[in-house]
Amino acid sequence: MTTVREAAAVRHGIWALCPAVGAAAVWGLGLAADWVANLRWFPFQGVFQLVADIPEPWATIAAVALGAVAGLVFAALWAKDMLAVEVTSGRVVLHRDDVVLAFERAEVESAFTDGKQLVLLSRDGAELARETSDLSRADLERAFTGEGYRWRDADPFAAEFRLWVEHAPELAPEVNALFAARRKAVAKHESEEAAELAREIRHRGVAVRDEKKRQYYRCER
Repeated sequence: MTTVREAAAVRHGIWALCPAVGAAAVWGLGLAADWVANLRWFPFQGVFQLVADIPEPWATIAAVALGAVAGLVFAALWAKDMLAVEVTSGRVVLHRDDVVLAFERAEVESAFTDGKQLVLLSRDGAELARETSDLSRADLERAFTGEGYRWRDADPFAAEFRLWVEHAPELAPEVNALFAARRKAVAKHESEEAAELAREIRHRGVAVRDEKKRQYYRCER
């Protein structure tokens, strides 16, 4: 079995780095509060004046604590979004937080990366999965080829994708509704919701990919 995941320095380091950066950032803003409070043209004067009026050492303690907590929240979101890929001679398993996607060897015809997305193709050309990550393309290629899977240099069906427009005539109404909901999720940067909606669309025989916040689709059956 070959497992591809973020480097240990990243997986563990974010829990120290993010709180430290957050604490330093908020502490720096606290130091600047008194100066900003004297700039009459600057918005939110009341907020900066309130911060500037907090006596020391409480101002520093509060700033460092608030920044550290914000950093921990960011680290948790980052960790939750990390993808791990397990490749064996018998199946491929994708892990992200509590989402697990497993595919038997017989289902997977090939794999490739499209930008930052790992894509698995079935033997009839349908997309089994399209998951975004920061994993190394080289590491993924070695994992799949090392277990005997076919690795492609590019998407063989790239030319078949077309821009989605509302009420696309060749798509079923329920699929168009999923695309409309996903457009809102993408616009609001709700990546988890957008990914789940993409999986629902894929289950209905339509591949979906993004480019500059625009959705493109390919009918697979």
